[in-house]
Amino acid sequence: MSKQPSVSIVLPALNEAQSLAKLLPELKKSFPDHEILVINDGSTDNTISVCQENGVKVLSYPYSQGNGAAIKHGCRHARGDIIVFMDADGQHSVDDIPQLLAKLEEGYDMVVGARCAETHSSILKRFGNTFFNRFSSLMAGHNIMDLTSGFRAVKKDIFRKFLYLMPNGFSYPTTSTMAFFRSGHPVAYIPISAGQRTQGTSSNINVLKDGIRFLVIILKIGALFSPMRLFLPISLMLFLMGTGYYAYTYFSFSRFTNMSALLYISSLMVFLIGILSEQVASLHYKDSSN
Repeated sequence: MSKQPSVSIVLPALNEAQSLAKLLPELKKSFPDHEILVINDGSTDNTISVCQENGVKVLSYPYSQGNGAAIKHGCRHARGDIIVFMDADGQHSVDDIPQLLAKLEEGYDMVVGARCAETHSSILKRFGNTFFNRFSSLMAGHNIMDLTSGFRAVKKDIFRKFLYLMPNGFSYPTTSTMAFFRSGHPVAYIPISAGQRTQGTSSNINVLKDGIRFLVIILKIGALFSPMRLFLPISLMLFLMGTGYYAYTYFSFSRFTNMSALLYISSLMVFLIGILSEQVASLHYKDSSN
């Protein structure tokens, strides 16, 4: 009989002592044979002592380096063949972990807990999440139900191949999901209901700050994972604008204007940048099947 793969549960934590005091006993009771690893991202509360009291291994940064950095650190030190990533703030239910693992056994390389719409506390968050899901689905060519969910189970050997692509901030779920799709690794989703945060920093959205951050993520998704899906429509739009403006000036003034020339040149430049980006992006995944 084949050996049952070992499982590590990795929780990045920043000042989540209160929620960990409730979550860790639940994890140890439900999964006594799984490794539980807390990555303390420079917490200033008693996160470390709570982990020690519950007999859980904790790795600490001297200062906060970001959620993505904690995830990468946890992946490098996890002993399990399979890693379950979940938030330490009480949003994710311990009862959903078996569903993730069961789906992984069906042949998927990553299983993501997709939050229902009611999970998002504000209309702005719901709109933003829906927009990102649809945009990323277009870029990936696959249906993505929840692009930014941090609750997921992955095969460690595959996930580690993409660590160098992942940022230290909060967009690691976006990057890992798109990297798996781009390199041909199957990804599945299961519906979950995420609860309210037990404590921690406020999750309120700053429209300007988060809007700029989301825009950068969109550009990154397009440029890094599916360049031609991003640049080709822009190039075509510029070409049609140039053609339309040329038709207008030709029939109105019988001339070809500098604006039409600029639009045509811009269309060509964007198209060539897309081709170049496509070649550069392919280099990230040339060894992903090894």
